[in-house]
Amino acid sequence: MSTYIVGDIQGCFAGLQRLLRKVDFSPKNDRLIAVGDLVGRGTQPLETLDYLYSLKDSFDTVLGNHDLHLLAIYAGIRKAKLGDNLDTLLASPQLKTYINWLRHKPLTLMVNQDTLVTHAGLYPKWSVKKALKASNEVSEQLQAKDWKEFLAHMYGNQPSIWQKSLAGPQRLRFIVNAMTRMRFIKNHDELDFNCKTTPELAPTELTPWFKETNKKLKANQKVVFGHWASLNGHTHLKQFSALDTGYVWGQSMTILKLSSGELFSVKYQDQANSADI
Repeated sequence: MSTYIVGDIQGCFAGLQRLLRKVDFSPKNDRLIAVGDLVGRGTQPLETLDYLYSLKDSFDTVLGNHDLHLLAIYAGIRKAKLGDNLDTLLASPQLKTYINWLRHKPLTLMVNQDTLVTHAGLYPKWSVKKALKASNEVSEQLQAKDWKEFLAHMYGNQPSIWQKSLAGPQRLRFIVNAMTRMRFIKNHDELDFNCKTTPELAPTELTPWFKETNKKLKANQKVVFGHWASLNGHTHLKQFSALDTGYVWGQSMTILKLSSGELFSVKYQDQANSADI
């Protein structure tokens, strides 16, 4: 049995299928974990969720910002944009089933004793234990009867610095932003949402979150994340594995075999011309 962790799928079902064939993924024998953003921008959101849901206990995922956006659209908090490419999913009779399924997925997930999966990363002032605890706080809200009220307060860039005293919507908003939107840090602890480039092109005052010193992260612990396509899979640090390699942007989709650390990728194919659809 092998455990595989796949980067951002974003509704690119054909690409996912080619990638899983490449590693001989077997739902009966293997386990698939996703770093979030199962849908969003890709043109096959319904096929993607149909398949992933069918895997049952052989699949698990953390939530990404696009997954939360889908929940907010369903809740009437946000309107779908043309570029979201969610029409087929939103019109599906299975939509409610998939929404309830996603609501019960966490923001962070431990896939073995020392590997943390989260969509955007680990806030540099948090331990793995703290991140899991913070994730649980959001999960409690998403699984509550009044979960739509939580989503109504989810959007916004403030607060941008973590404080233990944060409470209510502000506390939850920071947790969501750190785990699903974070890329750069300024002044060692402040989230920046303006810059989305590669680290080399970023202003000098900004540091990638994974290059900030985290005194609470143990040497044996590893963080696997997605979200940041412009990294193209490169952090240059063994503790941090970036798996969003920008398939939806015409680049590639990447999967990690956890036991060996091997990476496998497939290059983008235009779905209109793909022979495997």
